[in-house]
Amino acid sequence: MSTTDIRALLEQEFPGSEISIQDGYHNEIEVVSEAFEGVSAVKRQQMVYKPLTELITGGTVHAVKISALTPAEKK
Repeated sequence: MSTTDIRALLEQEFPGSEISIQDGYHNEIEVVSEAFEGVSAVKRQQMVYKPLTELITGGTVHAVKISALTPAEKK
C-alpha cells in the first residue's frame, strides 16, 4: 500500500483537510482538519485510525504514528 493509497483513504474521511504522510518503518501521518474541533485527543486518534483499520489489522500497514490537529493548533 503506497502513501498515495493511504492519502486517498484519509481524504475520503476528511475532505478538504491538510494531510501529510511520511513513509518508513512507522508511517507518520498528520491530519489537520476542522473535524477535530472540540474533540478529545483520543477520539481524534480513533477518527484517523478508522479508515486505516483494515490495512493495519491485515498487516499491509505495520505501524502508524498519528498527529491529528485543528487548523488553529497547526499554526
